[in-house]
Amino acid sequence: TWLNNHSEQFRDQVKIISMDGFQGYATAAGEVIPNATQVMDPFHVVRLAGDKLTKCRTRLQLETTGRRGRSKDPLYRNRKTLLTTERLLTDKQRGRLEELFDFDDDYAPLQETWTYYQQVISCYNNPNKQAAKKAMSTLIDTLVDIKDAGIAEIAQLGRTMNKRRKDILAYFDHGVSNGPVEAINGRLEFLRGIALGFRNLDHYILRCLIHAANIRHRINAL
Repeated sequence: TWLNNHSEQFRDQVKIISMDGFQGYATAAGEVIPNATQVMDPFHVVRLAGDKLTKCRTRLQLETTGRRGRSKDPLYRNRKTLLTTERLLTDKQRGRLEELFDFDDDYAPLQETWTYYQQVISCYNNPNKQAAKKAMSTLIDTLVDIKDAGIAEIAQLGRTMNKRRKDILAYFDHGVSNGPVEAINGRLEFLRGIALGFRNLDHYILRCLIHAANIRHRINAL
């Protein structure tokens, strides 16, 4: 609807669209501006893989303990470490992951899912974009070929990435990201939250300016 409300001249000028994994955006763009190149933002691809890793962890938690995670459970205790980029892990964190993967044979699917998650990140960290594109394409093929029903999360990841293969690989040719837009939207959502409880528009504007200028700590100190 938003695109159709703009002129044909405006739509013809759109050459590249960067978006998240929501299929509705891809469908709308494909229908209204089919000649534009769609690019799936790297953050959302990594997040997709991270979500599958988390789902694998929570599934194994229920299967091995019959309950949700607790602070002393190995799986729950390492939930954040699992999502950390491998090259950023400290020696202590590496030791904890090695201990986790060796803790129980039932955790083998988690280690495999974690490996593919790290490979997705490595593709985006590769400075050679053409080599990275080839590596990502190979990774998607590998994920699609996995038929092990015991690791449903990997199979789901493969299907989704294969469906959006063209959009994912387009990033390595164009290098565009919707990160700046997401950052601005985050600030707008934050400012909108400040409006709760304010009936005086002048007070609301003043409060927004205080937060936007990052001087709240000075005001509170008075």
